[in-house]
Amino acid sequence: METKPTLIFKYGWNEQDDIETPMKGCRNDGIVKEPNGQSYSVYFIDPIRLQQDLDEELELGSPFLAFPGLIIVPELTKAAMEKAILQLWKQGYFNSLKPLEEKSERVA
Repeated sequence: METKPTLIFKYGWNEQDDIETPMKGCRNDGIVKEPNGQSYSVYFIDPIRLQQDLDEELELGSPFLAFPGLIIVPELTKAAMEKAILQLWKQGYFNSLKPLEEKSERVA
């Protein structure tokens, strides 16, 4: 049985992501799966991209930037994101987030 959270990505992760994700500076399709079955949507961003996005929002007249499940890491590598979710899980961070609803199949 898994005893720590796992990080998956809605759109997957491949070798190309190892190169492109750090250059892009953000990843909005992260899903943290806890050992108890709960899942949470997370949004990873690095400080440079965060500042760029905030500057863009300010130019548009919006004096803030907010994303549900925002996690800021110094560099957007898969290892850094996995390390962050493990530490945040140990600290109870995900207890303050709303879990994703399980999709059940309906019979019409």
